[in-house]
Amino acid sequence: MFDEAGTARAVEAELDRGTDIMVILNEGLIAAMDEVGKRYARGIFFVPEMLMSSQAMKEGMSALRPHMENSGIAPKGIIVIGTVKGDEHDIGKNLVAMMLEGAGFKVIDLGTDVEADKFVKAAQKNRADLIALSALLTTALPSMEAIIARIKKEDSAPKTLVGGAPVTQAFAHKIGADGYSPDASGAVAVARRLIGIRDGHDKS
Repeated sequence: MFDEAGTARAVEAELDRGTDIMVILNEGLIAAMDEVGKRYARGIFFVPEMLMSSQAMKEGMSALRPHMENSGIAPKGIIVIGTVKGDEHDIGKNLVAMMLEGAGFKVIDLGTDVEADKFVKAAQKNRADLIALSALLTTALPSMEAIIARIKKEDSAPKTLVGGAPVTQAFAHKIGADGYSPDASGAVAVARRLIGIRDGHDKS
């Protein structure tokens, strides 16, 4: 589960055997990351284990992605993610991004200290289904609120998901965010719900 090179080799071995790409994605990588999320929720895994698992999954996805693109397989959805203006922290954001990618989403990571217009333009360019905003500093919460307000001004604005240490469900509701999660594994479940994926696989 933590073996980066081993995960990539396992994916390549299944491809060589002729295993269907979607089977490798859904029953291999996505199912494994779902299990990681469950263990985190039960207190068996902690952030270091989540990061190691996500890095291993990322290597597996790197081996699989060219075959997915050549086969014309669409991602589960497209998500733009970034840490909001005024905040340079990225560990939590990076973990969420990796978990989302492991769940089969295409993730556009804008990095840190991201202003509202950059989120909007990236979402428009990539036809994003969801914009995910992260903040670790309490001082960045007004920025998160302003960014949500800016996104909502757009026609056919994507859904929004917020999280980070100072963010609460009450604050998310106050600023009009469509979803909130206190941790990375929960963010995957919320993203699936907001985009309209049932059981982690089928769009409604």
